Amino acid sequence: MLLLSLVLLVVMAAQAKPRTTSSEARRIFDMAYAQVFGAQGSSFSYDVNISSIYRTHGSIWMKGKKVKFIESKIDCYNDGVTAYMIHKRKKVIEIHPANSDKKDKYSGKFKFELNDFDYSMKPTPEGIQLTLRQRKDAKGTIKEVKALIDAKTYAPKTLKVKVVFFWATITISNFHSGNISDQTFVFPRSRYGSDYKYVDKR
Repeated sequence: MLLLSLVLLVVMAAQAKPRTTSSEARRIFDMAYAQVFGAQGSSFSYDVNISSIYRTHGSIWMKGKKVKFIESKIDCYNDGVTAYMIHKRKKVIEIHPANSDKKDKYSGKFKFELNDFDYSMKPTPEGIQLTLRQRKDAKGTIKEVKALIDAKTYAPKTLKVKVVFFWATITISNFHSGNISDQTFVFPRSRYGSDYKYVDKR
């Protein structure tokens, strides 16, 4: 899922301070990354714009390997073992292994490796910008990342991601870290009526 693949890169500098050295930028990045993907979990709302060609918005919850997101066309409940992809307009619910790249056509296209990049950061009029530029020996598909955070609260504001030759912009709001219940990721079968068709792709 394009949304999840991009959104999983977000909020990487949630507690950053305006330093300039690459080692300090990487250290801060790692601290912030743990706030998003750590055991405590996180949640936020997002708006995605890919080169003005594709747009979507929704909300996402994450905790370890567990993910839930809600959009207008598709919902996802992934409890770390099984992923339910609910296509609301088609009335189809696909069941996949949690870690399968076949959940959608984008899952395998956006690979992010922490050691793929050189890190830097600087203050801007809008906040603090953290920049990640891909190294020549990189294994992932992400070429560059620009994360803008609030200068006072360090809350994430926008994330720009370059893949090959196009940019995706993610605008973040309502970010929270922690207090994410495991129940959040349990597929609520009763919420989707008998008119839905189940397709098991495990």
